[in-house]
Amino acid sequence: MLIKERMSYPVISLPPDTPVHDARNLFRQENIRRAPVVKKRKLVGIVSIQDLIDATPTKATSLSRWEINYLLSKLTVGEVMTKDVTTIDEDTPIEQAARIMVDKKIGGLPVLREGKVAGMITETDLFKVFLEMMGAREIGIRVTALVDDEPGILNTITSAIAEVGGSFISFGQFAGEDISTKLIVFKVSGASKDDIKKTIKDIAKEVWDIRQCPA
Repeated sequence: MLIKERMSYPVISLPPDTPVHDARNLFRQENIRRAPVVKKRKLVGIVSIQDLIDATPTKATSLSRWEINYLLSKLTVGEVMTKDVTTIDEDTPIEQAARIMVDKKIGGLPVLREGKVAGMITETDLFKVFLEMMGAREIGIRVTALVDDEPGILNTITSAIAEVGGSFISFGQFAGEDISTKLIVFKVSGASKDDIKKTIKDIAKEVWDIRQCPA
């Protein structure tokens, strides 16, 4: 899966001379938390709702309401935006975007196509992908088990589940307790909980959880 398949578009962008007050109103109206800042079709920064909040005087200020409003009317997005922007190309695998966002502790990335902003990929977009991968909206039997990390183990599991009539909705594998094991989480339909439990217990090192999950 590539970024272009799950990015948000069209993109709401702002010119750098947008007053902070207007930007905050736009963020509220469009229910967004960040936006690329574009000048002459070129990306020059990114501004987040936190940037806009931080630009607002606190209650501790000695300025009057009129003075505050005047100062805010002069403050622009270009003065509070982040100029050093991390971007990603639309043909990048989605897991690479997730890694960058986690490593850099950022909530969204502008997506570029031929150097121009084509979309945004955000933590919300990634959560939606995770829901799809784990079959979170589908009814089925969900299993969490620890297995030995050895060649052919996944084929053994999927074949055994198929033999009792199970059809896989989702399948994920994660780091185990050590390098010799893997934690697998899968959801299947078409087979009973008891049949799946009997099947998996002879293959898995440990069965941590098995349950019927509603959509």
